[in-house]
Amino acid sequence: MNHPDGRLHDVLDQTFDLFDRVLASHEPQLVPEEVGRVNFVGHGTARVEGLPGVRSQELVRFPGDQLGMAFNLDPHEVGVILLDKGEGLHAGAEVRRTQRVLDVPVGEALLGRVVDGVGRPADGLGPIHAARRLPVERPAAAIMDRAPVTVPLQTGIKVVDALIPVGRGQRELILGDRQTGKTAIAVDTMINQRDKDVLCVYCAIGQRGSSVARVIEDLKQHGAHEYTVVIVTTEDHPPGEQFIAPYAAMSIAEHFMQHGRDVLVVLDDLTKHARAYRELSLLLRRPPGREAFPGDIFYIHSRLLERSTHLREELGGGSVTAMPIVETEAQNLSAYIPTNLISITDGQIYLSPNLFDKGVLPAVDVGKSVSRVGGKTQLGGFRAVAGDLRLSYSQFEELETFARFGTRLDEETRKTLERGRRVREIFKQSQYEPLTVAEQIAILVAVNGGVFDELPLQNVAEQERAVCKAMLERLPDVSERVEAGEKLTPEDQESILRVARDACKAGLQPNAAD
Repeated sequence: MNHPDGRLHDVLDQTFDLFDRVLASHEPQLVPEEVGRVNFVGHGTARVEGLPGVRSQELVRFPGDQLGMAFNLDPHEVGVILLDKGEGLHAGAEVRRTQRVLDVPVGEALLGRVVDGVGRPADGLGPIHAARRLPVERPAAAIMDRAPVTVPLQTGIKVVDALIPVGRGQRELILGDRQTGKTAIAVDTMINQRDKDVLCVYCAIGQRGSSVARVIEDLKQHGAHEYTVVIVTTEDHPPGEQFIAPYAAMSIAEHFMQHGRDVLVVLDDLTKHARAYRELSLLLRRPPGREAFPGDIFYIHSRLLERSTHLREELGGGSVTAMPIVETEAQNLSAYIPTNLISITDGQIYLSPNLFDKGVLPAVDVGKSVSRVGGKTQLGGFRAVAGDLRLSYSQFEELETFARFGTRLDEETRKTLERGRRVREIFKQSQYEPLTVAEQIAILVAVNGGVFDELPLQNVAEQERAVCKAMLERLPDVSERVEAGEKLTPEDQESILRVARDACKAGLQPNAAD
């Protein structure tokens, strides 16, 4: 019987023999490494000397494992934007090249997680085991790799899906003054993607921590967090991280798109992104232009949003739909950043503070909102009613302004005003309550057909719910065809109108008895 000590000696001899063979074949090599010195540290930036071979947008490493990105390549020094807070960083500190550009983890492991602007976990749930990383700055898909936008992205919001439709692969801007409900529309759209095989990426840029926490909690409560990646940079994060965050969000979305998935990216908001870039540029002494923004501010946003597209079927047929948000001041749509983004995107949803103050929520101004692509993707049911609805609503808005100055109105004008008020009433919708396509079509057909004309305004919302319930219960076959995108026939419209009238009569019977 072998003694245990004998087996141990045999294992040790084999191990030492292996070490000897490895060392005998090893040839030491000198690997040159560039080490620079920090000349100056400012708020979110640093100036470094001694890195002659550093490349644009290369990641550099400071003491304490803090990261920065080479931004300005001047003859005698390099301007670096800091991706960490720079605590303890001082002039004379060493800085080393990493020989790689900034990248982020991508893939299924990120779904349901909250990360910072460079892809590090920010939710306390441990490391992210991603199988792949992608650079944050990537070229947009080539023109010949793109396919037309053909499939609608349902938001679940009546006024948007009917009059300002969004397609998968489109770039639809959401803009308005502060506190008018811009983020609420984006969050409702993300919640409505449940069971629709659309992944979501929500990127908060320079927001208050409490606001971001509220959005994350809303997504969790409504079951949207499990198919959403949240990228968070608050106002406390350095401007460099705020600048990088939306590009990282696009890279995460592009990975899913290349695997044939549909993705919705919400960038909240690009006003703060532009300000962070302006701050960095001024600190790095780049020449300022209009409103002190650098000359390439348009290119900064265009190269970001150009990455949103719909790929051809041969390349998987995936898509990235972008919903950038921008804040206006005093309803000034012609300001520098809003006009830039309006010209880059394929349409805009404008939220009016006047409508918000009147209690019309969501406060979408139909006259100033437009979708330049989504109309081609709109489901057949919406096409049958949207044209008449937009026309009647536009006539109402114009007449309402003039009716304030007149005392006597003819019968036709009075009917147009009454119909318009009910259209505006049915466009009101509570947050976190997105509607299915069938429910929306039922309401729109009913209001177009005058079902709500004789109802008091305060009763319209209640009768809406009755119409939706009756549609799903009494016309399941029509509901299925509408959801499938089939055209709405005149017979279908008559059936919906009949069911809607019956539902309204049943709802008003108790009141009549009273």
